[in-house]
Amino acid sequence: MWKEKNKSLVRTFEFETFVEAFAFMTRVAFEAERMNHHPNWSNVYNKVTIVLSTHDAGNIVTNKDRELAEAIDHIITNAG
Repeated sequence: MWKEKNKSLVRTFEFETFVEAFAFMTRVAFEAERMNHHPNWSNVYNKVTIVLSTHDAGNIVTNKDRELAEAIDHIITNAG
């Protein structure tokens, strides 16, 4: 689940392998580019942490972040 923390939406995803985590990041990258809204994220082996906030709105959570979070959830739901 996404949590609102420090004026951001944050979620960590865990996968079986590094390759699965990287494939997920690739799918998210395409969606983020399509939406022109790019996440802050980190990847360590099989874990991907995503932090969403809107920089040009003063680093707060906006509808852009909620829409990207929803698109990411859709990617996870339809993975495999």
